[in-house]
Amino acid sequence: MPSTPALRVAIVGAGPAGIYAADILSKSADVSIDLFERLPAPYGLVRYGVAPDHPRIKGIILALYKVLQRGDIRLLGNVDYGTDITMADLREHYDAVIFATGAIRDADLNIPGVDLPGSYGAADFVSWYDGHPDVPRTWPLEAEKVAVIGNGNVALDVARVLSKHVDDLRSTEIPANVEDGLSANPVTDVHIFGRRGPAQVKFSPLELRELGQVPGVDVIVYDEDFEFDEGSEEALESSNQTRQVVKTLTDWTLRSPAGHPRRVHLHFLHSPVEIVGNGKVERLRTERTELTGDGSVRSTGRFEEFDVQAVYRAVGYFGSPLPDVPFDAVSGVIPNIGGRVLGDDGQPLARTYATGWIKRGPVGLIGSTKSDAAETIRNLLEEFEGGERPAPNRENDAILQKLQDRGVSFTTWHGWELLDTYERQLGEAAGRERIKVVPREEMTRISLSDAAVEVGY
Repeated sequence: MPSTPALRVAIVGAGPAGIYAADILSKSADVSIDLFERLPAPYGLVRYGVAPDHPRIKGIILALYKVLQRGDIRLLGNVDYGTDITMADLREHYDAVIFATGAIRDADLNIPGVDLPGSYGAADFVSWYDGHPDVPRTWPLEAEKVAVIGNGNVALDVARVLSKHVDDLRSTEIPANVEDGLSANPVTDVHIFGRRGPAQVKFSPLELRELGQVPGVDVIVYDEDFEFDEGSEEALESSNQTRQVVKTLTDWTLRSPAGHPRRVHLHFLHSPVEIVGNGKVERLRTERTELTGDGSVRSTGRFEEFDVQAVYRAVGYFGSPLPDVPFDAVSGVIPNIGGRVLGDDGQPLARTYATGWIKRGPVGLIGSTKSDAAETIRNLLEEFEGGERPAPNRENDAILQKLQDRGVSFTTWHGWELLDTYERQLGEAAGRERIKVVPREEMTRISLSDAAVEVGY
């Protein structure tokens, strides 16, 4: 009979942050880990936040797959924290809990007209074209001219998917409902707006270059938007990435449009101030800005208006509050020090941790997520080192029985392998790597089609 692990930990969220935390913890202590995920599929924003025409980035999934495929971390999917399981349940069954729920909703953009029909959050659009099971199956693609507010990679993704001809997306894993929607997309012009200059954008060089290689799409930049100050020069000297981005943008100023049927316009030094329309989006009003010397900008009092019928806000992600967990509504994170969650009195709460974007905010890439997880796990192990621990119900199947008693159709790693195989078979029949299954009910049904498989360790 196997010995009882010295530590029993629950992790809420099976995206990169949760999986990396589980991996580091499993290699650092005698521990049993349950990884809870509210969707039937793991991988979080790598599956539901990366554009379908970026298989290179989705290669991160392979590393995450290898962690979970080992079998020493138990995945329990289709389990919603706050309804299917509660903090009281986690306290009863685990020595510690780590929240890795990420940031999945759009940050606010507080300008007049932001609530007009035709004004959308980029995160919602990304969830739609990535086949997220909890969003509507259709998207109102009715605009010929579109504005995208933001100068990061999500803005580029949104602009690229909107402008790309659907024939060039059919080889990806987009679901049938997304393919149908994009087939009827009447867009001709997509305008991307950033409030600072070319040296301050947050585009990655590769993603920017990819935009310029989309078949049938012209990328247009404007000479009057190219302004550099001392702060810009410092950024160019200190960052190879900034130099690559600025070189790409500058090269585009030297080429003429080829006359393609669709165009992406990049506008810098434009601060959106109002979305204008009578009952729906009709125009975007911006104020010209100018650099101040340190890379920041100030107002000029000069305004311009652009005729658009839709506006997408790609100004960042924001965390969501969780039941019975402290939350900083200004920063959109769980307040913490080094991953130790802080109570209302500012003191660390016992046995409660956070990692990933819900810990630090939606910044940084996979390297930051790994170092985040390492810090959180180090502090967790320090708390339990040599001290007495609660005596939770340590039976592995006790939490499973509780979920079953509540009628929760939870899925497992084996269930994900069944769903993964099914999606790949759908893709193979169409000459693709995979086609995503979208409805949650269908995902769950496929994942539970071999429910007799052992779900313990």
